[in-house]
Amino acid sequence: MGWGRTFLLGGVGNRLDIADCEEDIRVLKESLMDLHQEGQAIDSELLAVQRENDRLKLYLAAITRLLVNKNVLSRDEIEKMVNIIDAEDGAMDGKDRGGVI
Repeated sequence: MGWGRTFLLGGVGNRLDIADCEEDIRVLKESLMDLHQEGQAIDSELLAVQRENDRLKLYLAAITRLLVNKNVLSRDEIEKMVNIIDAEDGAMDGKDRGGVI
C-alpha cells in the first residue's frame, strides 16, 4: 500500500511495509536458491554425459583401430561409410540423426 498505509497508520504502516518487503526478499532468495540448485544438478548431469561421451570415443577408437590393424576394414572404407551416413539426413554436418543399423 506504500505511502497510503504510512500516511494513515504512521509507524505501524511503515512496519507493515517493511514486513512486506522482507517477505518479498525471502521469496526472491528462495527462488534464487532453487535456480542455483537446478543449475548444479544440470552441471552434474552434463559432466556425467561428457564423461560417458569420452569413454564411448575411447572404445570407438579402439574398435576402429583393431578393425584396421586386423585388415578387416581399411581407413578409406571407414571414412567413406562415415561420409555416407553423414549425408543420409541431407546435411554434411558431422551428425547422424538416423538409427545405428
